[in-house]
Amino acid sequence: MENSITLTLVQKRQDFLPYLLLADETEEIINEYIDEGEMYAIKYEKQTIGVCLFIFPSPHTVEVKNIAIRPENQGQGFGKRVLDSAFQMYKEKGFHNMVVGTSNSSLANLAFYQKAGFRMDGIIKDFFTRYPEPIYENGIQALDMVRFSKRLI
Repeated sequence: MENSITLTLVQKRQDFLPYLLLADETEEIINEYIDEGEMYAIKYEKQTIGVCLFIFPSPHTVEVKNIAIRPENQGQGFGKRVLDSAFQMYKEKGFHNMVVGTSNSSLANLAFYQKAGFRMDGIIKDFFTRYPEPIYENGIQALDMVRFSKRLI
């Protein structure tokens, strides 16, 4: 299985809400950012297996706001290949850094981003306390956002 995934720009973003909900459990929060940046459908063998949304917090920085792969396609290297494609695409567009944030309780995500070449860059305390319902993963309450960054140049 080579890098046979494609990223296809999405026009009707609300159609991809079920995918976005795989990575961000609250529709109310997703609706705050769904219309920002660039959203791509992740396709493998002509079938949509996920979605990724990138925003641009500063002139040379791109942020992974949401990336989600269907559960049946997780653990097969698709997420890593999506990020590798995004690194190249945004580097070619002149971006210098890519950033991403995840919950302190998302142990798999903490490992995933580090394996993809990101370095821890900071913590936003109490970020997830603004969510309407408490979030628990791995028996840990999501309270803080762990921020990561990766140089693209």
